[in-house]
Amino acid sequence: MDNPMVLLETPEGEILIELFPDKAPKTVENFLQYVDSEFYDGTLFHRVIKGFMIQTGGVTFSMEEKETRDPIENEAGNGLKNTEGTVAMGRLPDPHSATSQFFINVADNPDLDHTGEEDENFGYCVFGEVIDGMDVAVKISKSKTKSYQGFDDVPVDPVSVITARRFE
Repeated sequence: MDNPMVLLETPEGEILIELFPDKAPKTVENFLQYVDSEFYDGTLFHRVIKGFMIQTGGVTFSMEEKETRDPIENEAGNGLKNTEGTVAMGRLPDPHSATSQFFINVADNPDLDHTGEEDENFGYCVFGEVIDGMDVAVKISKSKTKSYQGFDDVPVDPVSVITARRFE
């Protein structure tokens, strides 16, 4: 079976993501539920760090966090690494707190990998990879940022997910 794919449309261009349900079944199912409900449409890239990653999936233009479904189990121990171009779940310090937010690694980020069961070593679950449009992700990562309404690393000129849809 071919892996599912999701196309993110942004003002900077399109980003095509291949998902890995064989490695992160719960995470992919969760992500696709958000995609299918059009939850991601209009969410900001609210955390953008050059040379690190770009994060989206839960904050509106008014910097309000959208209401999400319950957190999911962290599948970071799946053998996938946070390398350049991979897509992983954002979360709070609790390893099993991921809901809707995700990020695209624009560099190799081994500090985010699963290295053990302790909270600080649990890592961030990689569940997909950018297969087209990595140049768009890198361009977004180079956005000038500021602190805004309690958030750091917010692009001065807002960059959003216009739409997120399954790509056939």
